Amino acid sequence: MTKGMKRKIVMAVAMVGGLAGVTLAASAENAAPIKDPEIERTRQHIKMLDDVFKTAVVLIDETYVKHPSDPSAASAAKALFAAMKKNGWYDVRLIGLTDKVGDPDDEPKDAFEKTAAKRLRGGGEQAYEEIMEKDGKRYLRMATGIPVVSENCVMCHAHFKGDKGNIGALSYTMPVVK
Repeated sequence: MTKGMKRKIVMAVAMVGGLAGVTLAASAENAAPIKDPEIERTRQHIKMLDDVFKTAVVLIDETYVKHPSDPSAASAAKALFAAMKKNGWYDVRLIGLTDKVGDPDDEPKDAFEKTAAKRLRGGGEQAYEEIMEKDGKRYLRMATGIPVVSENCVMCHAHFKGDKGNIGALSYTMPVVK
């Protein structure tokens, strides 16, 4: 093999190797992030709680709320959320997403809830999440949208009649499940 042929082979191998490296690097950049099993477990816990809470609110609403003077299903949910927080399980809050929030305690409080409110109200998303660390402990923060699901909603909140978007959200802060 001549010196010129060796040089061409080396150049071809280097070029192919370089192209392969670029392809692998591009694939790595576009690949889905590695899933953190602890975050996945925590996300599943929140989804389960979200289903339980929303089902309970709808059942309370359908069964017990008949007149505007009746206690709302949201009031019952807030009492349940307070008990969960008091017992140290996690924190969940009802937040309003519209410009007509009846209870000032339901206003989005921090940067996470304000971002979630914009994304859930305006973008048609059903959930928004972030991972945070506080005092050396990781938490999953997740907000899930609440649309108008019943005529009882508009019995007390006439301004929501015909609203097809999320008017509220449940905002969870849960320690990451190890």
